[in-house]
Amino acid sequence: MSTTDRELRVGMVGYAFMGAAHSQAWRTVNRVYDLPARVRMAAICGRDAGKVADAADRLGWETYTTDWRELIARDDIDLVDVCTPGDSHAEITLAALAAGKHVLCEKPLANSVTEARAMTAAAATAQAAGIRSMCGFNYRRVPAVTMMQQMVAAGRLGTIRHVRAVYLQDWIVDPQFPLVWRLQKDKAGSGALGDIGAHIIDLTQFVTGQRISGVSAVTETFVKERPLPAGSSGLAATVDGSAPATGQVTVDDAAVFLARLDGGGLATYEASRFATGRKNALRVEINGSLGTLVFDLERLNELEFYDATRPAAEQGFSRILVTEGDHPYMSAWWPPGHIIGYEHSFTHQMRDLVEAVATGADPAPSFADALQVQLVLDAVERSARLGSAWTEVEPALAQVAV
Repeated sequence: MSTTDRELRVGMVGYAFMGAAHSQAWRTVNRVYDLPARVRMAAICGRDAGKVADAADRLGWETYTTDWRELIARDDIDLVDVCTPGDSHAEITLAALAAGKHVLCEKPLANSVTEARAMTAAAATAQAAGIRSMCGFNYRRVPAVTMMQQMVAAGRLGTIRHVRAVYLQDWIVDPQFPLVWRLQKDKAGSGALGDIGAHIIDLTQFVTGQRISGVSAVTETFVKERPLPAGSSGLAATVDGSAPATGQVTVDDAAVFLARLDGGGLATYEASRFATGRKNALRVEINGSLGTLVFDLERLNELEFYDATRPAAEQGFSRILVTEGDHPYMSAWWPPGHIIGYEHSFTHQMRDLVEAVATGADPAPSFADALQVQLVLDAVERSARLGSAWTEVEPALAQVAV
């Protein structure tokens, strides 16, 4: 990025759910925060020319292309935002870093530890040349979560004893739901484990400052075959009343695992897309020797806090409404008590990234942080294949050679 024009020119690959969320954040960030650089939404990329043209107009991008290599080669792109399925993260990211572009890559970082290691090594090499990279774990940027991390770091919970984390959805409970890309291992890498489990792995490691050092896991695929989506190769005609063609689900529907933190605490994790009635239910509880903190995404602006250091007659869970101007990220928004929503976490993510790139700082979570999550995902899968055998998780930094 030029240090004279104070402009960060962004090119984004992908325009579906995450692409829309990222676009909203890119559009908003300079209108909310006073930053050392101004974002320019230069180009968006997608495979379908008609759909990506519509997305460019609807989401606010100046131009569009159907070739991500062309986007990376453009001289008017400083940062590449990767919002594609996991099977293309490594290829696009490695090409962007090699071309001297800053990179924001959605989570999980890759579909395998091998890819994640290569991306992390490339990011470290690029960092030495002033090129920055970050993985998009947006829940870190929920003000209540950031405040939770700050309270733990300040010692308000004492020694961490337990972590309990769940992320529950129900969008594939119906066995007739089609075999979309998120249910295919070659495209998604894993199922509920990588899609939503990655979030609670990163969130708890961020909040506690400790890494998961070992796991014992089970995974399950409840519906093993599903109808092929309309237009898929092999989809049979159904005018005669016959059932449509089906394909095999090759990822997990649910993952449950025990874990040990390297600080000595015990943890439990549950990620499921079969929790009937649960739409996007993420909840984390941290128990320490001096207290407990609880975050629930369905009460996004709040924390529950139990302070065991208070006199016995005053003890009990208290509600902290995280909307004050001195709470994380909140100074740019509304008067105290006026709540914010899911989309704001992405605006906060872009704020931190733009500031880091413009000032030459290292944004977080880094690719090394994301590799640590990938190593946990891999250990969970290996443990489940071995009948819940205890499986060690190697430190990410030991995996990267520059």
